[in-house]
Amino acid sequence: MTSALYIEGVGLLGPGLPDWQAAQPVLRGEAAHQFAPTQLAPPARLPPAERRRAGPVIRLAMGVADAAVAQAGADPSTLATVFSSSGGEGANCHSLCEALAVPNPLISPTRFTNSVHNAAAGYWHIAVASQASSTSLCAHDGSFGAGLLEAAASVHADGHPLLLVAYDLPYPEPLHAKRPIAENFGLALLLSPVRTPRSLAGLSVQPVAAGGAPSTCADASLEALRRGIPAAAALPLLQALAQRSSATLLLHCMDDLALQVEVAAC
Repeated sequence: MTSALYIEGVGLLGPGLPDWQAAQPVLRGEAAHQFAPTQLAPPARLPPAERRRAGPVIRLAMGVADAAVAQAGADPSTLATVFSSSGGEGANCHSLCEALAVPNPLISPTRFTNSVHNAAAGYWHIAVASQASSTSLCAHDGSFGAGLLEAAASVHADGHPLLLVAYDLPYPEPLHAKRPIAENFGLALLLSPVRTPRSLAGLSVQPVAAGGAPSTCADASLEALRRGIPAAAALPLLQALAQRSSATLLLHCMDDLALQVEVAAC
């Protein structure tokens, strides 16, 4: 897969990276990264009743999705989507496990509906009244790479813009001890098959055999995020976008597969 696609909008929210605009000096190396807890805002698109039922995964995914769509000036109701997460909402999973462990288990309907892996995609498409196609996937630590590969293939096949949303959240203990994820981290990329005046960069995504070391971040704090949060595997790509530079990156995807990503500044 070597055909170009173009990034029209970016949404970002993570520790010490409160949004795309504020994160760019850090990603360019003009300021050191300072770790700070990720602040999740209620999703403004949802009516009050739905907003109250929306857990952290919905707030994170919809927040970055909205930011990318706004930057691109796109109509979200027309966009196909790919939502990618290594584990969905860990706190909700923990609460379900607790409920099932008591003698008379009772499961909240809201907890049940929020437990499915496509919950974030469902909330988003209902909120924006979209009937476009949507894929939700998981590939453990390679979930961002798998999401980018799926998104690139879809844009290439269908010839329409697409919104890629990748996000991860930590599990409470005792699950955290078995699956440690450092903090909440989410990003969204609005991808187009054609260059427009809003295009930030062109991308070429090529699957290659795994074996080489993935691209890293020079800032030690950003590198800790890249290593500690699956969705933060996107940080080298985000750095290239912030620097408006051309780069050749290697991103982890699966045990036997990596992605070679060519970034060309627009």
